[in-house]
Amino acid sequence: MIVQRVVLNSRPGKNGNPVAENFRVEEVNLPDNINEGQVQVRTLYLSVDPYMRCRMNEDTGSDYISPWQLSQVVDGGGIGIIEESKHTNFTKGDFMTSFYWPWQTKVILDGNILEKVDPQLVDGHLSYFLGAIGMPGLTSLIGIQEKGHITAESNQTMVVSGAAGACGSLAGQIGHLMGCSRVVGICGTPEKCLLLTSELGFDAAINYKEGSVAEQLRELCPSGVDVYFDNVGGDISDTVISQMNQNSHIILCGQISQYNKDVPYPPPLPSAVEAIRKERNITRERFLVLNFKDKFASGILQLSQWFKEGKLKIKETMINGLENMGAAFQSMMTGGNIGKQIVCISEETSLLSL
Repeated sequence: MIVQRVVLNSRPGKNGNPVAENFRVEEVNLPDNINEGQVQVRTLYLSVDPYMRCRMNEDTGSDYISPWQLSQVVDGGGIGIIEESKHTNFTKGDFMTSFYWPWQTKVILDGNILEKVDPQLVDGHLSYFLGAIGMPGLTSLIGIQEKGHITAESNQTMVVSGAAGACGSLAGQIGHLMGCSRVVGICGTPEKCLLLTSELGFDAAINYKEGSVAEQLRELCPSGVDVYFDNVGGDISDTVISQMNQNSHIILCGQISQYNKDVPYPPPLPSAVEAIRKERNITRERFLVLNFKDKFASGILQLSQWFKEGKLKIKETMINGLENMGAAFQSMMTGGNIGKQIVCISEETSLLSL
């Protein structure tokens, strides 16, 4: 059987901006037979995420993420349906997910790298398992639980940068659900600002491309900032940290403004900002959600419950077609998405009645 796949065509360089042309679609032959322990799956949805930028380099700079290889199939978060199974735990029609799903229309995989998902948890919206009811949701929830130190009824103010993205759009809502009295988002367009305040429950939003972020923060956070959910790093974060309170906390989710630069992770703060951080005893610890796997199952149930109760609004930007994976990646890295960036490879019609 002939299938399509996406391979890494070229590397942008450690200091380069990724473009769609860094990826290439090609056709390959899928074997007719599968071995014991394997499954053949049809890919439904694929995820593109900021962390993947380091996988485009020869060296990811990380011991837990491996680089993509030139002319080899690219992989990442994915959802699919089993078409044939020789694995004892899985049968035809099961819905599966993996963090290492090849960017391929159909693929034969070792069943042990897959995890079965229950469509009822997402009311049939399978792509949500790649976003709010998946790794971005867990990153936001566990990050806030472990590093935010939020106490209900204590009048805490949270600021979220990259607030209209996959994690940011959830983090602000979760901040409120966990007890923050005020949540302010920072993003890059008027449309995103309006979405945050009109649909996602943020108390205010700042467009960092218009006016002074520092002045707007002072106005919108008159009592200072107690919790900062940082998705971007760079100048925006330096500005927020300068207005943080004594004994406040930074949740270091991502540093997308720095991902096209050859700098360590997390990038060191400018000396003046680092001096403020130390003087005010602001915590800024590296946070890696994969270190909290024991909290995944309960976290997914909590996120699903909030979603079903209407307390967690889920936004995603959907692009269709495997041939558009590169374009989707480029768009996500430049803020073209609202919520989670997803690519639909094929639809599953049996769930539309859920």
